[in-house]
Amino acid sequence: MKIAIPHWQGRVSPVFDVAASVLVFEMDGDTEISRLDVPLRADEAQARAARLAELGAEVLICGAISRPQELAVAALGIEVIAQICGNVECVLSAFVSSGLDGSSFLMPGCCGRRRRGGGAGGGGRQRNRFGVKEA
Repeated sequence: MKIAIPHWQGRVSPVFDVAASVLVFEMDGDTEISRLDVPLRADEAQARAARLAELGAEVLICGAISRPQELAVAALGIEVIAQICGNVECVLSAFVSSGLDGSSFLMPGCCGRRRRGGGAGGGGRQRNRFGVKEA
């Protein structure tokens, strides 16, 4: 399995749409086979998504991601696990061991992870007791 994680200073890049580079890990179960650090030069959503597909990425683990970018990546069959923050090595380890279940790597202020197709009803928004949508 190939897992792509955009990075900045050893941590998951806060916004995929403007990340300068991505680490692509080839994994066999929980064993790392190889790692490649690839610059992301394109700014356009389709081009960034195509680059991930060229690299053979099957999963993208990232921080914030715009809806158009998420749709472009998912349209190429790459699973998107968004709203993740933390040290790249810790995030990768948690993903291969438990699938990032739990909230310890969620970005602050996120009440649910969006996955391919939008996740928990409307990008994680829930209605409060007054019927108003809250983040």
